[in-house]
Amino acid sequence: MLSFSLILISVFAGFLGSILGLGGGIIVVPALTLLFNIDIRYAIAASLVSIIATSSGAAASFLKDNLTNLRLAVLLELGTVAGAMCGFLIASYIDSSFLFLLFGGFLFFSAIMMFRKKGDGHTNIDHPWSSQLRLSGEYHNEKGELISYKVANVPLGLFSMYFAGILSALLGIGSGIFKVMAMDGAMKLPMKVSSATSNFMIGVTASASAGAFFLRGDIRPEIACPVAIGIIGGSWIGARIMPILPANTIRKIFVVVLVIVSIQMIMRGVKS
Repeated sequence: MLSFSLILISVFAGFLGSILGLGGGIIVVPALTLLFNIDIRYAIAASLVSIIATSSGAAASFLKDNLTNLRLAVLLELGTVAGAMCGFLIASYIDSSFLFLLFGGFLFFSAIMMFRKKGDGHTNIDHPWSSQLRLSGEYHNEKGELISYKVANVPLGLFSMYFAGILSALLGIGSGIFKVMAMDGAMKLPMKVSSATSNFMIGVTASASAGAFFLRGDIRPEIACPVAIGIIGGSWIGARIMPILPANTIRKIFVVVLVIVSIQMIMRGVKS
């Protein structure tokens, strides 16, 4: 019965994760800890496994739809992988209550930043690094129109990804929230491109820290397996729905999810 419940929740998590580029960890970690009273370190480890599953389930579809910016993803992964390894080194020195508060605080901050931004607001000015590395691209929106975009503030985006990698290892969320924020806010990418590129990247980032959690014995098969199964199914569905959703709808869903989960996690951290 527990495994079936984990699968159902994970399907929903994978669906939202693939649409928003968050990897599903934003739903899985609170669900495992708040609903099933699973230790947060085991929940984080299972979440990292599920993030890899989400990335695998959604990446192929987004590549086919030309939403994922592969060149940019490879560049930004240099920062996230380095940050993920640093995050693992300091994770064992932080207690569970602080992790809850850190998780909730950053989610709430993310929600405020996303709510303040209206529309897609992508830039028409290419950063010099973007021109040299040919990072700009194009995609078809929900109306079938071809949308071209440029990439701004590449150094700032790369620097932000290092901290996103640290948070990935600490919080088990694939740092998709912060990847999307950096690409959507600092680098001025369209929301759909940010989400799709984040989906591609989170699997690599999570892999860098999941192996370390495995060696430490934090990955429990009875938890991670049903979570991964549900995540794969949900991300497959979400990857087919996301291209036809308006960008503003995706942004509104993003904000609502972040606010709800951040409040839950902060309350748990205060009670711990």
